[in-house]
Amino acid sequence: MTGRIPRLGWYIHHHGRGHLTRMLAIAPHLDAEVDCLSSLPAPKGLPAGWTWTVLDCDDDGGEPIDPTAGGLLHWAPIGHVGHRTRLAVIAAAATAGRWEGMVVDTSVEVTLFARLLGLRTVVMTQPGHRVDRPHLLGFAAADTVLAPWARGILSPPHLEALGDKVVHTGGISRFASRAGDVPRTDDVLLLAGAGGSSVGAAAIEDAERATGRRWHVLGGDSGVWSDDPWEALVSAGVVVSWAGQNAVADLAAAQAPAIVVPQERPFEEQLETARALRRAGLAQVSEEWPTIEQWPALVEQASRSQPEWERWEVVGAPQRAATAIADTMRGLR
Repeated sequence: MTGRIPRLGWYIHHHGRGHLTRMLAIAPHLDAEVDCLSSLPAPKGLPAGWTWTVLDCDDDGGEPIDPTAGGLLHWAPIGHVGHRTRLAVIAAAATAGRWEGMVVDTSVEVTLFARLLGLRTVVMTQPGHRVDRPHLLGFAAADTVLAPWARGILSPPHLEALGDKVVHTGGISRFASRAGDVPRTDDVLLLAGAGGSSVGAAAIEDAERATGRRWHVLGGDSGVWSDDPWEALVSAGVVVSWAGQNAVADLAAAQAPAIVVPQERPFEEQLETARALRRAGLAQVSEEWPTIEQWPALVEQASRSQPEWERWEVVGAPQRAATAIADTMRGLR
């Protein structure tokens, strides 16, 4: 990519770590100075010229008053000081930094606010049934909608009417350029993430006993957190994972034999992703945590599988996302 683009803002949603991880994967490929805004604390490893502002929370304290504005929005509670302050901080940062545009990952309200500020707007979308009024309004206001998965494998209905506004980047993984040449063991890795799960420690222990294999748990309430699980991903004989977009992209980057168990998320995001993976033959899928009786066969089937993860188009995905962002800021999209 040639020529630095004008300064821009980047909003990172605070649920889990997926939105943040995705931004950090794209950042090295974006030749720009960026002001990041999130309720999350500042991460390590921001590029030179990037800033981080911690926003007040807008989902704390009391019963919200008309948060959807009669169904037009997802979250704009009347009288909430934190919500009001967040938007004021975004507007002040956009003015002080002379932003050309903003990347939003992800919020309908921030998308609309960015456009009302006269900013070119790039929105990161997610799978699931996002055909409600707020989502459609946000997509209509955006200049570019980034879909971080491969075209054709996952085709959510909300993208059908958006045409060339949508850019399918492929799965965005921080490990897209790494090579995995470590021999796989017989161990099972549970990649539990930070977005929440209904699976407890007892259920994991039962699964380990049922399979007769050693299990390692990263993330969730039952495991340890790893900032870099690459070695675990490429060495495990089978990886059990939820169906978040970053998790699936990391599975693809590691060419991992996988069992995917979708967790409950808004708009059936993970369920729709898991079903797409099953249709494509990329992973063993169980829509609920498997029973003790089901685990041995699932692990055996996964360990023998040779998934064509290249179809998830992880290689080059962060660069494709960065190019789409840069083109939008230059007015080329």
